[in-house]
Amino acid sequence: MGLVRFIADLFSLSGRRSFRSPDEGEDPDQWLGREGERLAARYLRRHGYKVLYRNFRAPHGGEVDVVCRDKTCDTLVFVEVKTRRSLAFGTPGEAVTREKQKLIARGALAGLELLGNPEIIFRFDIVEILFEEDTPSFHIIKDAFKLPEPYIY
Repeated sequence: MGLVRFIADLFSLSGRRSFRSPDEGEDPDQWLGREGERLAARYLRRHGYKVLYRNFRAPHGGEVDVVCRDKTCDTLVFVEVKTRRSLAFGTPGEAVTREKQKLIARGALAGLELLGNPEIIFRFDIVEILFEEDTPSFHIIKDAFKLPEPYIY
């Protein structure tokens, strides 16, 4: 797919390290989120996704943690990464509220607009990461939610 290759060529990725510990003085929650996003990108690559961009922030609001292509079905995927240390407050995916879905959708639509609103199949996935005893476990929720109202494409 030419458009996806074009998108990938526009952006460069960093952070192909293995699991790391937080630096001294680093906020543990911020570290957990950043580390989760980095590990999720690596996990996605290993499971048939081509990572195109990380941490996309739209000019007028909206955000997407990982933009990638699912090579198995040639679909553009906007991924939200949720990382937790326990299930005490529910699964990580349950934290993707309706308001969060709107924020992700706004970012996805802004990214598509920057590309000229191509006719392309896309979906929204969630990668759940649970750190139990410093060992991450992963779960991909494919097509986790649809484009929420009032957004259309």
